[in-house]
Amino acid sequence: MKESLALKQKEVAEVTARIKDSTAVVVFKYQGLTVAAFQDLRRKMREKGCEIAVIKNNISARAAKEAGYEGLTDAFVGPVAIAFSKDDVVAPAKVLFDATKAEDAKVEVIKGVVDGDIYDFNQLKTLSQLPSYETLLTQLAAGMLGTLSQLSIGLNMLVEKGQNA
Repeated sequence: MKESLALKQKEVAEVTARIKDSTAVVVFKYQGLTVAAFQDLRRKMREKGCEIAVIKNNISARAAKEAGYEGLTDAFVGPVAIAFSKDDVVAPAKVLFDATKAEDAKVEVIKGVVDGDIYDFNQLKTLSQLPSYETLLTQLAAGMLGTLSQLSIGLNMLVEKGQNA
């Protein structure tokens, strides 16, 4: 009996560490997905640097509570899985909401944690519609480059005007 309790405590500690190490954690229902569809979802998540785990609900709920996210514990009812992302806060929500758009969608996003805050379905949906981190960086760089380009043209015009006077 003690071994079983020790094993459960170890599992809770491991899941707690995964939650704390992640920038985004999304809990979702997957009931009705075929094994092939679930494996495809796992592959898409891995491509975005995320990971999916199916963990016992009582272990997940205790881990969420220990990690300081007591508001997440009510999401662990029925067959649910957890998507973890260490780097990109948008990726797990984006992949899961893309999966819900399929004709035979069996994925239902419930709740999550993003950068330490608990997000409900609507907040996660809004997050999923944002561009990826790389796209945002590209847009920022393009905006800065355009401004620098205009500045250099303006300075060049002032220099030429000074030479002609």
